[in-house]
Parts: sequence; structure tokens; C-alpha cells
Amino acid sequence: MANQSSSCPILCASFNQDNSGFAISTKDGFKIFDSNTGRLCYERSFGAFIIVEMLYSSSLLAIVGAGEQPSLSPRRLCLFNTATGAPLRELPFLTSILAVRLNRKRHLIERRTVIPLLSTFHRRLLVVLQENTYIYDSNSLAMLDTIDTVPNLKGLCAFSPSLDGCFLALPASTTKGAVLVYNVMELQSHCEIDAHRSPLAAIALSSNGTYIATASEQGTIIRVHLVSEATKSYSFRRGTYPSTIFSLSFAPSLQLPDILAATSSSGSVHIFSLGFDTNQSRSKKSISFPGLILPDYVNHALDPAHRHVLHNAVSAGVRSYAVVRKVDKAADSPEFATCRAVVSLIAYNGYFQEYAFSINNQNESSWSLEREFNLLTLVSDGAETS
Repeated sequence: MANQSSSCPILCASFNQDNSGFAISTKDGFKIFDSNTGRLCYERSFGAFIIVEMLYSSSLLAIVGAGEQPSLSPRRLCLFNTATGAPLRELPFLTSILAVRLNRKRHLIERRTVIPLLSTFHRRLLVVLQENTYIYDSNSLAMLDTIDTVPNLKGLCAFSPSLDGCFLALPASTTKGAVLVYNVMELQSHCEIDAHRSPLAAIALSSNGTYIATASEQGTIIRVHLVSEATKSYSFRRGTYPSTIFSLSFAPSLQLPDILAATSSSGSVHIFSLGFDTNQSRSKKSISFPGLILPDYVNHALDPAHRHVLHNAVSAGVRSYAVVRKVDKAADSPEFATCRAVVSLIAYNGYFQEYAFSINNQNESSWSLEREFNLLTLVSDGAETS
């Protein structure tokens, strides 16, 4: 998620695949943090980077320079090992790299040995350019496929690093909000979704690949589609006036995501409820899909029951990136059933904020700021540096 404002010291910010860690970069280098503790785990000072992507909590990073010095070209992808402090491999491209995504897929292989099962990992490395997206096996760096895309000047993409629903989403039009959903493991197109009448501004896939959320350049409506059916499941109104959506993020879930978080140029954080019913009197049917229960209805955009807003979380116009790291449900009684979530936010002016968010069946919600600190001045506590 690259920053477009030169007035902010953070050039890019990204959480890893399970939101347990995050990375930021400045004109001087990049830093890796632990999301749970806020501890600075690693920092490297040798120039500006526009992309720093983690692979879970491993020592592997994918980094792309900002081009302020010849050795850090925006057309060169470097796979970097934080354990050794040295590059592993480099991949050159003809045009600037706009986004990079990583994943791994675990297989259990039977062996007739003392160890009955052997775990192996099949990883994918995705590199998004303006008019092409390349898919690699990141173990061998063998190119597996190339996707020709419409001009994607912002490098918009979304990726679900799940074991089964491993999808990549890319813009499919420059005139309307159409999305191409591509199966990265099977290397074939899955579907195309017409989500909005105006071009896309943000895309997000749930970690299990079940849902895709989209926002257009208008930023007033956020839609959520069921990927398997390419059908709309939810439609939410963010606000009445246009606003640039900076980030969309589903809550982590082994089954269905519970909530969706969004940040925008208004400076607010929005939470939309998907799996948590705040109105028990509303009758709903459900259908079964791959062992899950999915709602057989569409929430209307003008219904405010599923939207909860934290105003002025950051200054208006400052780019921000929010993720939902944890969700817990307590149901001591139907009347007081509660959904609690931990929402982490990175503001590109250099601050990290973490909120406790809760909502009950009466549609009463609350926000509590649990911690806040400056990412730029945080002193390392035993972190590896260079």
C-alpha cells in the first residue's frame, strides 16, 4: 500500500498475511514490527523503498526500491533475508513494480518412513505491473503465468493466501468497477464481477477467499460479493459525500469473516458487520456452501444497522491503513451477546493506533483507544539493525 502524499514520512505500510506483524518504510529504510506487542523487531537503513512485503513472520521479505538511488530501482524486485541481512534473489522488470504479494500453501505428503508425514510448502509470488501481473513459484522463481490486465496505474490488487481459496483480484476495466478474480493455484480465471459503475479505488479479499469487498472512486458505497457465486451478499453505505477509500480489510476467520474495516480520506474508520446479527427479530434464511453457512439475503446500502464509525481517527486527508486483528464473541445471553474486535491502524504521518471495538445485539457500539505510539521514533529493544 504505497503512499501518494509526499508530505507524509511513511512511503508504504503493509501487514503480513495473518496481521501478526507489519512493515513500514521511509526515505531512510524500512522497519518490521510485532503487531501484538508493538516491538520493533528489525530495521534496515539503506535507502527508500516503495514496497516491503512480509511472508507471515518468516525472515523473507519482498522489497522494491523507490528509485532515489541507482541500486534501488523501482523496476527491480529483491527477495531479502532478514536473518542474514543479505538479498537472496533479484528479479528485473521493464516497468515499475506497483504491488507484490506472497503466500505459501502447505501439503502433507505420506512417506513410508519413520516420519509418516512430510510438510512441504508451495509458495506463490505475485508481481503487479501497470499492464501485466506475473505469477511465480517463489521456491524456484519459475514463472508460472502472466495475466494481461487493463492499465492499473495504482497497482490495485487483493490476494487471499488461504489453503483452498487462493484468489487474486485485479481491476478488469478502466471505465467501471469490474473485478477479475483469478485462481492462483489452478492458474485460471475464476470469474469477473461488475461491482460499481465507476472505476475501483480499493479491493480486499477475505483470508479464506470467500468474500471480496470493493469500493469505487466515489467511495460512498462498499459492496461485498461471494466469490464462489460472483453474487452480491452485502451493500453498505459509507457516507453521503464522496471520499477516497484508502483501505479495506476483513477480519481474520477460519470460516466466515465477521466484520469489514475501511479507512478513508475523511479521517474516519468504518466497521461493517457481516456475520454478527444485531437484529435478532429479522428473519433470515441460510444456505450451505463448502461446509459453511452463508446468508441468503442482501443487506441494503441505506440500512445503517451494520455500520459503525470512529470519526477523526486521523487528520482528514492523511492516508491510513486499518486491519481487524482479532474478533471474539461472547453470548452469555441472547440479549447481551457481544462482538469484540481489535482494530489496528497505521497513519502515514507516522503513528500506530490500536482500538478495542465492541457491539451488542442492541446495535450499541463503542471504541476505546488501547495504545498509540510513534513508529518513527520508537527505539529498538534488541531488534536486529543494519
